[in-house]
Amino acid sequence: MRDVAVVGIGLNDFGELWEKSLRSIWAESALAALADAGVDSVDLITIGSMSPGLFVGQEHLASLLADELGMAGVPASRVESACASGGLALRTGFAEVASGLSDTVLVTGVEKMTDVDGADATFALGTAADQEWEGFHGITFPGLYAMLAQIHMQRYGTTSEQLAAVAVKNHANGLLNPHAQYHLKVSVEDVLASTMVADPLHLLDCSPVTDGAAAMVLTTVERAKELAGDKPVVKITGSGLATDTITLANREDLSELRAVRLAAERAFKMADKKPEDLHVVEVHDCFTIAEIMATEAIGLFDPGFGASAVEDGLTSLQGKIPVNTSGGLKSKGHPVGASGVAQAIEIVSQLRGEAGQRQVEGAKIGLAQNMGGSGGSSIVHIMEVE
Repeated sequence: MRDVAVVGIGLNDFGELWEKSLRSIWAESALAALADAGVDSVDLITIGSMSPGLFVGQEHLASLLADELGMAGVPASRVESACASGGLALRTGFAEVASGLSDTVLVTGVEKMTDVDGADATFALGTAADQEWEGFHGITFPGLYAMLAQIHMQRYGTTSEQLAAVAVKNHANGLLNPHAQYHLKVSVEDVLASTMVADPLHLLDCSPVTDGAAAMVLTTVERAKELAGDKPVVKITGSGLATDTITLANREDLSELRAVRLAAERAFKMADKKPEDLHVVEVHDCFTIAEIMATEAIGLFDPGFGASAVEDGLTSLQGKIPVNTSGGLKSKGHPVGASGVAQAIEIVSQLRGEAGQRQVEGAKIGLAQNMGGSGGSSIVHIMEVE
């Protein structure tokens, strides 16, 4: 395989973008990535998007968006793996360049979620769960993650205060991210006082409904060195993909995210790295319990110690291993098809030394973990400075 590098990144401001369309926010991020890369043509476009048909009534994004960019005729494809669609788009683009099928790929993710009301958005998101065995009986994703949280609490003694500490940390990081949906400082008390959604998860334990798009340009390391100028060249050295049962009832152990663990193991093996080699990490914190369980699954902490690690400040911006420096899905926002690409963009920004006030000093190796549904799929990428 050929070595693959990220040569351009583009991200629009996440939020409730009622005045913009899906195609316009996608083009905004794509053009920013192309400009950052210094290229005006690509060999392939990949698009991560979970449910554009349900959110905005639009399918066939490959044709629509290639044409929107003035690139009709360029090969394009939309990929889907629920909330891990963005991560899958990145893996698809990585494989294209690594295999030699393409030399330059535009990797994108997009979701326009606020054009429908709350009930319709809940229905659309619920399609990522097992419709026959979970959705039919009325369970939603807050309920599914609440069950995971209850199991984690019973087995390891995790507390609501520790869950709240995840939200406090990520909102503090989001205050430093100009692209974040929420620039809001919260306290543990604020989280615990917010509306109970599904015990033990409060409203401020949950990521929001978000519009947004993100884009990256991938190419060979050799070409990246020609295009980068003074910017550090960031290589993708590991990519891991895994699935688990979509239905919680069929899993052997509800206290771990097996798909995350397997994807991480495969990415670490490809990159020839270990968890202790990482300097900065983005994980899929759709709910506060998800961050805790993901950090355990990728091997940052032993099972049962992810919660105390947050409480003790180990994952803060100044901690031993900063997690979700972007603000995470919790503060930055969660446009489901774009989140995986946005996570990778944060890692690239950190490794380039371009993260501003949230910059992790000396960051050279980073990891991005994206997840679909309640952990039915997961994708992990490891990146490092060339």
